[in-house]
This record gives sequence, structure tokens and C-alpha cells, in this order.
Amino acid sequence: MFSNRTRIFIAFIFLLSLGILVYFHIYELAAVAAMMIILLIWDYFRQGTLVVASKHFHVKDYDKTAASLNEIMKPEWLSKNRRGYYEFIYGGLCLQRQDFEGAEMHYEIAAQYPLRSVNDHVAALVSVANISIRRGNFEKAKAYLQLTEQYKEKVTAKMREVISRLQQELQKESRQ
Repeated sequence: MFSNRTRIFIAFIFLLSLGILVYFHIYELAAVAAMMIILLIWDYFRQGTLVVASKHFHVKDYDKTAASLNEIMKPEWLSKNRRGYYEFIYGGLCLQRQDFEGAEMHYEIAAQYPLRSVNDHVAALVSVANISIRRGNFEKAKAYLQLTEQYKEKVTAKMREVISRLQQELQKESRQ
């Protein structure tokens, strides 16, 4: 929810108040300040800067998105729900930068974690399939498109259209 700079500033304020409260022997409030510092540290490792990165990504400010994602030192320490979304956004960022290999890798990882909706999960699978088709790896594309079959009734009409278009491309390639 916060950028790292904001987190450090807030932690500094709580640390300062902790020192003042201990000096004046107000231990109950000092304990609250200490708990807030611990909560900020825990939030950094479990939530990261994904909310900030997501806001930048949705307004198509990819430089700030990359900066926010790079503030996360250990993405593997993020909570399960956040890790999938981290990989999903990073895959979209790589796709925008035309780093197809990186996008494929991040979307593959994102598909292994729970995402916000079924549509996002299928979007990650479809992205891997699409990149695989473009790179000539038709078997992998076919496998990922088969994974989307179980969600076909739960996705939007636009996503179903994308899936059918990719299946037609695969059929075209298999005939050649």
C-alpha cells in the first residue's frame, strides 16, 4: 500500500515516538508504536509495493510500475495472492517492453498462483500460449490453451474470443 520511501518515513515517525514514549515511561503506547513498526515491516515482506505498482500499471506509466516492482527485494516472500499478482503485472510490463521471454516466464509463474479473478488467471494462460505460438513452440501453446478449457464458462466473451482465435491459429499451423 505504501512505497518504500513512505514506509521508511512512517517507521521513523513511530521509532521517534517510541523513544519519546519510553523516555516518559508511557510503556503501553510505546508497545503500540513498536507493534506499528513491526506491522510496517511485515507489510513490506507480505504485501510489497504492489498496490502502488498496480496503480501505475493501470494508467500505463510503465517506468513507475517497474520502479515500484523493483522495490520488492524478495518477491518469493510475498503472500500467495500477492505473488501471483506481482508476476502478472511483471509479465505485462515485460510484454510492453517486448521482452517476450521474460513475459512468458512471469506469466507462467503467475498462472501457478491465485489471481484476482478467473479471467486474470485465464489471461495469464492465454498470454503464455500466445507468446509460445509467436516463438514457434506450438506444443506448449496447445497445452496452455487446454488448461483454459476448464474455465471457458467463467470468463468474459472477449477472452473466449481470444482463446478461439489462438486455437484457430494453432490449427492452421498444424495443417502446414
